[in-house]
Formats: sequence, structure tokens, C-alpha cells
Amino acid sequence: MNKQQKPKPNITPTPDGPYLVKDIEKFANQKGPVKTRETMALCRCGGSANKPFCDGTHAKIGFSSAKLESRVEDKRENYEGEQITVHDNRGICAHAGRCTDGLSQVFRLNQEPWIDPNASNSEEIIAVIRKCPSGALSYSVGDVEHRDRKGEPAIFVSPNGPYVVSGGSELLETPRGEGSSTEHFTLCRCGGSKNKPFCDGTHWHIQFEDDKN
Repeated sequence: MNKQQKPKPNITPTPDGPYLVKDIEKFANQKGPVKTRETMALCRCGGSANKPFCDGTHAKIGFSSAKLESRVEDKRENYEGEQITVHDNRGICAHAGRCTDGLSQVFRLNQEPWIDPNASNSEEIIAVIRKCPSGALSYSVGDVEHRDRKGEPAIFVSPNGPYVVSGGSELLETPRGEGSSTEHFTLCRCGGSKNKPFCDGTHWHIQFEDDKN
């Protein structure tokens, strides 16, 4: 590595412990930038008194990083339309609502099939998919699939929600969901996801709160 090349940031979900994050420079919450160190241990049990950083609470509460059998199946579905094909893996969805709030005629709650790619034009659908934080959604036009986005490596501590990772930080020692993005994804920090380390929206159901971030 030459002197001007920066090391690529990486994240390691440690067994029953925190996320070890190395070489990330862009780290922020809703209040603004958070001071970084070369290596940081970020809480993922939901119990730290020093969120987003780990304070060892995971060991005291017996936190388990295991996936649960009752999680949503890791399976990608394809919804083919006249102009665009939408790809979706519910197993890694963080349920942020960007799709259902942004284009409800296409992304339809409580309907089957839940995605109708012919209910809007491809430009509007693409714009909404690009807002998906988890990487559960992607799309193809013709034979070309579009999954990742451009940008610098960054982690955003979402309010009362997951770590939103973007820009291509490497997620080490972790099997990926079918068709998932390696460039952007969401990591559980409430401790309750059935699909750890990925967020599955459980923070909504358990009313996870973090008033510091």
C-alpha cells in the first residue's frame, strides 16, 4: 500500500460481542459527526450506557449474536415489469419504510404481490430503491442489475434504529443475504434482531430508545 492510499474500512461482528470497526472516518448521528478512532467497538446488544460505543454490557446480560430459526427466510424474489425488474430480499429488510412511504402504489402494504413494478414509471421506482438503506431492494433494467451506489465509506447511527453502513466498508466473517448489497447495509444495534448482525426491524417492536444519538 502506498503512502497516499487509505486502508479500506472494515467491520467485524464479534461473537456475542460488539462490532469492531476499523479505519472509518465518516461516522455520525442525527446531531452531527461523532469523533472516531482507528479502531472502535460499537454496541450491538442495545444495553451500553455509552452508546454507540460498547461498555461491556453484552457480557453482563448474556447477549447472543446467533441468528434465530424464526427469522424471515433469506430469499430474493424478482418482480418483473414492462420497464424494470425489482429484486427484493425480505430477510435483510430493516423496515425503514422508504419504499412504502415513498411510492405506495408500487410498494403495497398488506397486498400480494406486494410489489407492482408497472404501477409507476421506472425513474420514480429507481429513485425510491436508491433510498433503501438495507440493500434489500435492487433493480434491473434490461439485463443489467443495479445494486450498489457511489460514495465514501460511512456509518450513520440512525435514531432509535440500526447502524446504516454505506460506501463499501467490508463486513468481515459474515455470510451475506441472497442478492444483498456489499456496499450498503444496516446492522442491528438494539440487540433484538432475529437475523443478526443485520437489522430486521425489531427495534420498532421492542421500542428501542437511545436519546443520546
